[in-house]
Amino acid sequence: MKRYLTPFVQAIPPSGIRKFFDLVSGSKDIISLGVGEPDFVTPWRFRDAAVNGLEQGRTTYTHNAGLPELREAIAEYLYRQFEVKYEPRDEVLVTVGGSEAIDLALRSLVSPGDEVLVPEPCYVSYSPITAIGGGIPVGIETFAKDQFKLRAESLKAAITPRSKVLILSYPSNPTGGIMTREDYEPIAKLVEEHDLIVISDEIYAELSYDGKHCSFASLPGMRDRTILVSGFSKAFAMTGWRMGYACGHPDIIGAMLKIHQYTVMCAPVMGQLAAIEALKNGMEEKDRMVESYNQRRRLVVKGFRDIGLDIHEPHGAFYAFPSIAKTGLSSEEFAQRLLVEGKVAAVPGHVFGLGGEGFLRCSYATSVANLTEAIDRIGAFVHTLRATQNA
Repeated sequence: MKRYLTPFVQAIPPSGIRKFFDLVSGSKDIISLGVGEPDFVTPWRFRDAAVNGLEQGRTTYTHNAGLPELREAIAEYLYRQFEVKYEPRDEVLVTVGGSEAIDLALRSLVSPGDEVLVPEPCYVSYSPITAIGGGIPVGIETFAKDQFKLRAESLKAAITPRSKVLILSYPSNPTGGIMTREDYEPIAKLVEEHDLIVISDEIYAELSYDGKHCSFASLPGMRDRTILVSGFSKAFAMTGWRMGYACGHPDIIGAMLKIHQYTVMCAPVMGQLAAIEALKNGMEEKDRMVESYNQRRRLVVKGFRDIGLDIHEPHGAFYAFPSIAKTGLSSEEFAQRLLVEGKVAAVPGHVFGLGGEGFLRCSYATSVANLTEAIDRIGAFVHTLRATQNA
């Protein structure tokens, strides 16, 4: 039956993350540092808002773009937190998770043959979604010595006459790297000079630990060139609700809305009600979760350094990205052996693209007890490796 499938779909490999975690299924006594999902239950007041909506019979479709009160809340939140102003009526679109927003943006912008510039290591979906639409993903390697920031010289070297879209994803999954306003300024100059459109995935914006997140759309001249993508999964512990949004120029948001209305119609109303509550009254709960991640971040970074593994300090998201190059193993072999011999699951860095080989993604969105035990197990595994190699 494969002859019926499109060439684009056949050419796309399965997700490296999911492929690896098939090995975990059914295993016992495994501590997982692999899933990029908060270990917190969605705060009660968010859940209560959805329950109240159900009790009141709010079970119908909403406006295709989302409930007006949610779009207003998103616009108010982005202006208050990140100094970016959007018109709720035609510049904000509520989507089924941030993933749908990315898909809609790429489908709206990319024609066959267009190049999409993707700083890597990065979230695994950008390049496959680009390829499905006939676009050409162009990886731009970033480096630990630069804290995995995108440098202007690297971007400039990757730009060709076919370049159309630049994807920015900071704070970064998998590296925990961030970009400051000073980092973004030379990038913005190149974006304007080469007439690029930017998709800025800011899903981890609230998980910034050493200063306030800078939205790329807040830079002079970048608002109308940027599609700001975010959602409620990470900072608000709402992964299963599948609530995201995209903000940008009304022409682009209108194009995305056309695809959205013919595919999913609208995001689930119960999730939209919970999201309204999160934005209006959920900042204290969000702040408590972020502080907990920050404590775990410090624990994990110290733990890896005590083991003797090099690691840049992640300033955002909830991932550590230690180098395992000193062990002499590939990322894939290290991760598989750590799973079998050390009973810890983490994601081999190579699945995240250029620059990922030699690293391991470890999520610290789990309990302090689990993290402490996982670090002990990784330390014992690395010690055994060294003893074997030196024998």
